[in-house]
Amino acid sequence: MYTEENSSCRRQVLDWTISSLSLGFSDIMDQNSPLSSGAEEQQSVLRLRDVVITSMSNARRKATQGFVVFFAVVLLLCLASFLYGSFYFSYMPTAAFSTPVHYYYRTDCESSAPFLCSYPLANISLMRNRKHVLTFGQAYQISLQLEMPESPANQELGMFMIRVTCFSKDGGHVTSSARSVKPVSSARFSMLRYRSGLLRTVGTLLFLPAFLTGAIEQKQVLEVELFSDYMDDPYDPAATAVIEILSNKVQIYSSQLYVHAHFTGIRYWMFYFPVTSALVGVSSNFIFLSVLFIVSYMRLQMSVKPEQLRTDGPVSERENNMDNNQQEDNVAADPAELAGPHQTTPTNVSRRRPHLHFGDSTVRQNRVRFGQAETNGL
Repeated sequence: MYTEENSSCRRQVLDWTISSLSLGFSDIMDQNSPLSSGAEEQQSVLRLRDVVITSMSNARRKATQGFVVFFAVVLLLCLASFLYGSFYFSYMPTAAFSTPVHYYYRTDCESSAPFLCSYPLANISLMRNRKHVLTFGQAYQISLQLEMPESPANQELGMFMIRVTCFSKDGGHVTSSARSVKPVSSARFSMLRYRSGLLRTVGTLLFLPAFLTGAIEQKQVLEVELFSDYMDDPYDPAATAVIEILSNKVQIYSSQLYVHAHFTGIRYWMFYFPVTSALVGVSSNFIFLSVLFIVSYMRLQMSVKPEQLRTDGPVSERENNMDNNQQEDNVAADPAELAGPHQTTPTNVSRRRPHLHFGDSTVRQNRVRFGQAETNGL
């Protein structure tokens, strides 16, 4: 009898224990299910936030890189253009130079006719703004243009000599040239021809209205080449040119001195093909500056400290934030673990994943009650 009562009591205790365990497990699941769903929602929000932050940081980084590249390209183009312009103005000499020639006679001689004691002379300065017009090492063609009337004196003059002498700044003799010409011909141009008396008379009658109104004049223009390939001496450059016409009976309306540069090599292409030369020069400078800029940038990147680099590259901002969050989670989880399995701090609830301790306290209570029941039964 006692055995049957004892066994029935044990069965009741076991049934009550099983029901208590099931109720405790269901309560624990009900309590932990909101935590798990809230944690999943929080993780989804964090993932979405990470995606948005990553997209914004990538867009900002690309925009910054694009602006930097555009600014660098514009700066390099401006610098390349400036270098080519500086080279052009420093390397290219004056292409053409002209100046009027004013003749005079010496009057310091003892003669009844003072204008006959010297030939017509003219001093020409080869400097502008205290700088030499002629560039060292550049070949020039120097010519003299004479505008002379078709007067009987010039027609009877025949051939006459034109002499040019160049002097340095201190008055030293540099070089000279002497050429003979006829008033009806030119050394370079075949524009002037001999005209007989009958031809001059017919021409005068034909162009009489123009002659009377002053639209045209009876004159001839002579072009005399003084130097065909003149090159200035860099150690003793010419500063003044003295032009002398070796005839005291010559009649001249006006005179002009022309200096033309003969370009060869790079100067030839830069002067006669300026656009093509500018494109080639600016492009070459831009390529050189770009290579120099890229090499400097790569060396700057390679000079970064080793501790700031990883095997897969520099540490990104997102990885730093994740590491900091993980460290904060570990620091915040220590007091909660010391307090107990079911006690958590307020700051750690939102970040820490809840730990489910299924049936810890309930099982312990049931075990204690079951032990007490067995003791009472015995």
